Amino acid sequence: MRRPLLLFTAALLAVCLILLGTLLVWSHPGTPRPFVDAAGLRLPGSISEKIRVVINGAEQGMFITGRDRTNPVLLYLHGGMPEYFLTEHYPTGLEALFTVVWWEQRGSGLSYRADASPDTVTVEQLIADTIALARYLRERFHTEKVYLMAHSGGTFIGIQAAQRAPELFHAYLGVAQMSHQLASERRAYEYMLEQFRARKNGRMVRRLEAAPVTMTGGTPPAYLALRDEAMHQLGIGTTRDMTSVMTGVFLRSLRSREYTLSEKLNLWRGKARAGVSAQWATMLATDLKETVPELDIPVYFFSGVHDYTCSYVEARSYFEQLRAPRKRFYSFEHSAHSPMFEEPERMQQILRDDVLAGGQRIAEVR
Repeated sequence: MRRPLLLFTAALLAVCLILLGTLLVWSHPGTPRPFVDAAGLRLPGSISEKIRVVINGAEQGMFITGRDRTNPVLLYLHGGMPEYFLTEHYPTGLEALFTVVWWEQRGSGLSYRADASPDTVTVEQLIADTIALARYLRERFHTEKVYLMAHSGGTFIGIQAAQRAPELFHAYLGVAQMSHQLASERRAYEYMLEQFRARKNGRMVRRLEAAPVTMTGGTPPAYLALRDEAMHQLGIGTTRDMTSVMTGVFLRSLRSREYTLSEKLNLWRGKARAGVSAQWATMLATDLKETVPELDIPVYFFSGVHDYTCSYVEARSYFEQLRAPRKRFYSFEHSAHSPMFEEPERMQQILRDDVLAGGQRIAEVR
């Protein structure tokens, strides 16, 4: 009796998975939604597309969105995985101010290739790709310069690209800016251990104590396996209100209408590779205060005070030492790692009144 029951259960599960996959493919066509006017007609002059472009010999994908394609171009660099799908739940409003290029970097999401070796996705390659893509965007949109916004791990790439090719960029905008990531991880480890002890969560305390982060020993694999779960439980991960990666990120990626099913799978295949890549080792070992002490373009940092993914304290320390012709640091009191998702109205106001105004209005540094 038991064997037939097991076979029936397995068959039922397989049917359910097939039906789920069919539903996802049918209901999520993988095409970006157009901007429409009050009558439901496509907004004249807007842009909403998903394209693939050959960059330094590799085909790479991106979404390009904007309510007015004549607006300044903003090239967005994501962190550990592409974030465009999150804008369906956390609208940023960036497309009202810019033509936004949500590039999915080599080895990630739309740019993932199963047959490509992870070893080819190095920090140097990503910096070169960023510069090449900025040049492509200049030609396509007939503009001399673009704005460069980077988030989380993308800031490690973006700020170095801005250092090497300042002539391509109006300004550099670092959201959750990396500085010395190993020092940031150490701060996060100590904070999480303190918080879980205060909450008398013995299970999390034991797991953290078994995988200590140190400046000499780095980040043990057991810590990295626990890190996202622990951060989100404490509200210091992606957003303050996101308590689970499963419900806050994974399920939202599956529900996205703008990716096909295979593209959704590639989001997570790329994410899995990134967690064990040489890029992470390079990021941990590098102190950007020493590597990039100066930029020749305006610099803006946007940092959530509750951010321990890329430490607010470390970002502020880096900002104080960084030399630039103009620089501004903005603190977001109600944000963790993603101010553009958590406090979008304030982000838009700063971008409109300070960044796009070219410094004509003096912004308060808080």
